[in-house]
Amino acid sequence: MAPPLRNSHHISGPTRRSLLAGVAALGALGAAGCSRVATASGTNGGDLLDRLKAAGVVRLGIAGEIPFGYIDKDGELTGEAPELAKAIFKRLGVDRVQPVPTEFGSLIPGLNSQQFDVVAAGMYVTPERCEQVIFADPDYQMPDAFVVRKGNPMGLRDYKDALAKKARIATGTGYAQIEHAVEAGYRRGDILIVPDQVAGLNAVEAGRVDYFTATAVTSRLVVRTSSKTEATEPFTPIVDGKPQLAGGAFAFRPTETKLRDAFNAELHKLKKSGEVFRILRPFGFTETEMTEMTAKELCGG
Repeated sequence: MAPPLRNSHHISGPTRRSLLAGVAALGALGAAGCSRVATASGTNGGDLLDRLKAAGVVRLGIAGEIPFGYIDKDGELTGEAPELAKAIFKRLGVDRVQPVPTEFGSLIPGLNSQQFDVVAAGMYVTPERCEQVIFADPDYQMPDAFVVRKGNPMGLRDYKDALAKKARIATGTGYAQIEHAVEAGYRRGDILIVPDQVAGLNAVEAGRVDYFTATAVTSRLVVRTSSKTEATEPFTPIVDGKPQLAGGAFAFRPTETKLRDAFNAELHKLKKSGEVFRILRPFGFTETEMTEMTAKELCGG
């Protein structure tokens, strides 16, 4: 997911069709990834930052997911991660961004095969991904929420509650919510995996499932266009037996610690000034979803 043009901050415009059309127009390139906050790196931390400055452009891997990074109805790139990337890379001396759309599951492979330079997709920092890429510190933290039929007829509150009520579940391809549901006791084979949040909304509206689970911000945004559904109150999922908020961040190749560290330094300046919240707020983020969590703690030390 990558930086928008100025008039493209509005969340309500894009549809699944326009997202796919935009991806096709941009070439539906490559893939990308996620990895560990490691001290190990290439010689002197890699030279990608210097090369980006010389070229004046950085390639951002995005996955077409609202509100994290997507192509709007006018074929322009927008989203929280692209906007933030644009601000930070400008401070690093790189004035232009180039989107490279791909499927979410292809982000880590695409990054590590150099199809793009950075993953800008609001990707959750997890220990498994930290084995493959290095992350900047999270720019947001996020609970989960459900998309349910209007009035929440089953009274669903969290995964344990939904499992006890035998509620049928759907979530998106590669979503962290798959593991959250499995941890609560769902069998993987009982989870309907759909391409994106629009497909998840459609599954709930059609009665094929009782709820679609996603991040709280994704859930509350996707139901805006629906008269048949609503989002539940956000809740903190259980991870390894403990409540844990997820954190989304930019990912870099493991050899490029110099770029990651420079990016992190500018990110923290923007957090301190309040600019991160000002950038993310138009995409549906709240002040409570700003964070001081670090990639190191989410990677497991």
